[in-house]
Amino acid sequence: MTKTVVITGANRGIGFELVKCYLANGDWQIIAACRTPQKATALNDLADATDGDIEVVQLDVSSAQSVEAFSKAIGDRPIDILVNNAGVIGGEHQSLGDIDYDEWMETLSINTLGPIRVTEALIENIRKSKNGKIVAISSQLGAMQYQTQGRFAYNSSKAALNRTMTLLANQLRAENIAVAMYHPGWVQTDMGGQAADITPPQSASGLYQCFEKLSLADSGKFFKWNGEPHAW
Repeated sequence: MTKTVVITGANRGIGFELVKCYLANGDWQIIAACRTPQKATALNDLADATDGDIEVVQLDVSSAQSVEAFSKAIGDRPIDILVNNAGVIGGEHQSLGDIDYDEWMETLSINTLGPIRVTEALIENIRKSKNGKIVAISSQLGAMQYQTQGRFAYNSSKAALNRTMTLLANQLRAENIAVAMYHPGWVQTDMGGQAADITPPQSASGLYQCFEKLSLADSGKFFKWNGEPHAW
């Protein structure tokens, strides 16, 4: 039986590699969401090479209108897993004495509010699944236990994301919908840089396996890309 996955930020980096993981692993209908589909050359090429397994759909998670249009494009079909992956690093002005507050608000809108906007829009679709799951790509930089400096906008947005997702987990537990957050590792992407520890395919492969194993027993928890628990 074909299952459906929605992946936001699917045009590059970890999101694009997750699309490839789901394509390679069984009967999945993949709804690949990105802000500017006309520029997503690699994603469009991959979709064109499949027999309709990948749908590329426009989505700006910071826009209520875009999220509403995205929901209408999906219709009433069941969604088995929502992967909230879309995110931004938040600009260059994130240190004490050099803070761009407009950029900070935009970062929060995308990284924190975005996953909730999308979840709210698709919750009825997720409820139609027999084993619905909602996951968010977070970061260890959002963990209070992780000592770092700077990046006020990015770090705070991921900390807030983690908290909102735990609230979501508590609310949806009785409906048998599992919710979890994942640190994808330090990944060689536009955000992580080329000096990072692991490649996007390595991260995505580990995350895919984690998502498959996710159950209600782990709902509300924070994990690393390899399945290890992450300290808060």
